[in-house]
Amino acid sequence: MIESPQVESPASELHVTESELKPEGPTRLVSLDVLRGTVMFLMLAEAMRLHATASAFPNSTFWKVIGFNTDHVDWQGCSLHDLIQPAFSFLVGAALPFSIASRKMKGQAFGPMLAHAFRRALILIFLGIFLRSQWSRQTYFTFEDTLTQIGLGYVFLFLLGFARVRTQVVTLVLILIFFWAAFALYPAPGPHFDYARVGVPPDWTHNYTGFLSHWNKNSNLSWAFDVWFLNLFPREQPFVFNEGGWSTLSFIPTLATMIMGLLTGEWLKSKGSKEQKLRGLAIAGTGLVLLGLLCQWAGICPIVKRVWTSSYTLYSGGLVILMLAGFYALIDWKGWRRWAFPLVVIGMNSIAIYVMSWTMASFFGKAVDIHLGWALSAITGPTFQPVLHGFTVILIFWLILLWMYRRKIFLRI
Repeated sequence: MIESPQVESPASELHVTESELKPEGPTRLVSLDVLRGTVMFLMLAEAMRLHATASAFPNSTFWKVIGFNTDHVDWQGCSLHDLIQPAFSFLVGAALPFSIASRKMKGQAFGPMLAHAFRRALILIFLGIFLRSQWSRQTYFTFEDTLTQIGLGYVFLFLLGFARVRTQVVTLVLILIFFWAAFALYPAPGPHFDYARVGVPPDWTHNYTGFLSHWNKNSNLSWAFDVWFLNLFPREQPFVFNEGGWSTLSFIPTLATMIMGLLTGEWLKSKGSKEQKLRGLAIAGTGLVLLGLLCQWAGICPIVKRVWTSSYTLYSGGLVILMLAGFYALIDWKGWRRWAFPLVVIGMNSIAIYVMSWTMASFFGKAVDIHLGWALSAITGPTFQPVLHGFTVILIFWLILLWMYRRKIFLRI
């Protein structure tokens, strides 16, 4: 799903050569693998239930920080946990310039590459629906999860990969402006809007007033679209609202996030020095963060991940670029790579660990309970037992990925 930025191998191959595997290869940006591995680790870290553990220490600043950053914010704002999906999406775009260059070197024509992009998009959409349907009695048609959001915009991203940088930038700006305008023009919920009907307490502290009420939970444009769109599919019961406020239309600003990644990949692929590239990443990341904050502070657009507002796109994209800049400085500029090996193992098999986390976490969790539960409880006590239990499950996943890494098995779509 997220291709490794290397020139030697096509993304559809399951096995790669030894030269492709080595992180020290001259054409490989290990920082992208490490960022990808970090993102996937943060996703896996949900198993440690750190947010729940933090609630046992209400007076601890340390645990308040941990608790905030290991869970989604209720509405406005952004935690570290809220950066998982945009980072995942960003990396899809960042890898695309390297993938296109690889395919061109191998003599592939545009037609077959476009067909592959369509096929990849469909696989991502259907895989997302499949994974989401595991606990339903019938196919659960939903399009707000990471895979389907990427799939819905992937073909557009691919086409932009052949456009000039100016066209990519203009497209990014237009997406942000028009997505904001669409929300702003859709009627805001009036004073008599029945919030209880859409799962929102009428006195919910996160409800906006005035102009920003256009972005209130389950009363905005994206909610209205899903009430129409999702009810076109067979459902166990009619769709009325998403409990978390997530929405299908977020794929549009998600495409903007992927375009940011595309532009970043083009920048990293350029001929400038590493110092110049690092400086560019730092400036771009800082600028985007400040621009996103300015939109919120000025009352123009709130930073809300659950509907992926334009200001959230800017803010989260900037933070992801700054994260990449940090890894690029340590790994590709300074050459300090050994510490990052565990993250590289995860990052080079992101699609495999994503599917494993959805389909095997419960199985391994029960196995740990059966065989090691008594020992974990004896070591940690009840408060930290979930943390050690979750870490054990993550370790099992990592050992599987290590086995795949050493045998050069890399699952791609």
